[in-house]
Amino acid sequence: MGLRVCQLCAVDFTLKHFLLPLIDGMQDHGWRVTSVCSDGPEIPGMRERGYAIDTIPISRSLNVFKHAVSVVRLAAYFRRERFDILHVHTPVAALVARVAAFIARVPVVIYTAHGFYFHDEMPAWKRRLFVWLERLAGLFTNLLFTQSAEDAETAVQEGISPAACTLAIGNGVDARRFNPAVIGDGAVLRKALGIASDAFVIGIIARQVVEKGIMEFLEAAIEAAGNHSEMVILMVGERLASDHAGDVEAELERAGAALGKRLVVTGARKDIPELLAAMDVFCLPSWREGMPRTIIEAMMMGKAVIATDIRGSREEVVPGETGLLVPTRSPKALAEAFLTLAGDRAKVASMGAKGRERALAFYDEAQVVALQIRRIEQFLTKENSSV
Repeated sequence: MGLRVCQLCAVDFTLKHFLLPLIDGMQDHGWRVTSVCSDGPEIPGMRERGYAIDTIPISRSLNVFKHAVSVVRLAAYFRRERFDILHVHTPVAALVARVAAFIARVPVVIYTAHGFYFHDEMPAWKRRLFVWLERLAGLFTNLLFTQSAEDAETAVQEGISPAACTLAIGNGVDARRFNPAVIGDGAVLRKALGIASDAFVIGIIARQVVEKGIMEFLEAAIEAAGNHSEMVILMVGERLASDHAGDVEAELERAGAALGKRLVVTGARKDIPELLAAMDVFCLPSWREGMPRTIIEAMMMGKAVIATDIRGSREEVVPGETGLLVPTRSPKALAEAFLTLAGDRAKVASMGAKGRERALAFYDEAQVVALQIRRIEQFLTKENSSV
């Protein structure tokens, strides 16, 4: 019988869009995987596909009472199921579950930091608080995986995890699915969306929340498109019920009034490779990230990228070669980047080609999954030999 593994995150969206390749890889390796998250609309479909999923409410808020209830429920669940490994994801769920795992004496606990919640732009007191929480949870963690090398270095420097137990795993996507030779040039989808064949399309694929830089993106779009008649803005994504919308709705209305048909908002979509094919440039102006997969998807599809100069994103994008990096929360810098690339289509094509080369070399999903499995097996072998 293979190892029993629990993959845990807060919401079904994360499970479906980020964890299934890892689950598939572990199951192909002979391990038995059960996933745990809060109930949601994506659960029935994943169960129909054969994934074992148990639902336990895990709040994404900072409500201490709700988290205490989750700890009790999770501890009882872990005791009953007797997993060999608990692998946790997303900051709040990971903290709650690791406390529960300590109570239930789960043998091995792994945490993948898809991006630490703390970042350099936080007030110092707030950053220290979240670092302290990560240090506390680190006491209940056997292995820490980070997607960015910068996060791995930070984890060691801040005393969250010792170097020997910390590994930067990177991030990856399915190179077979994100293949421009198979998907084509996006002309059909452009036509379906009402976008002219000669338009210069700048797109974003992200949850429509403030911390993804949506406000700056829309403000930059209004300014840049006002100075470039062929520019079209393509927005893909939605908000989760647990997301904080901020002033995004009002800014969307303002942008719609300013741009008219040159602002195309699709909502959530499943045809991401095709949507990327329809873009000339992909943009992700987030305030914080781990190792953003959407940038890798865009690079894999041969698209130039405009991103903010933050951890993760600056590991993926080579400035001037595969795209441009701009400061966070700067609509002016973002608009300038839009216009710079819109004025040089040959450069955009060159950046896209080099971006695909880089994605194929460093961000193949299969390699990232295999790396995690190897590291877990190395840890287990070492632990067993020391008993």
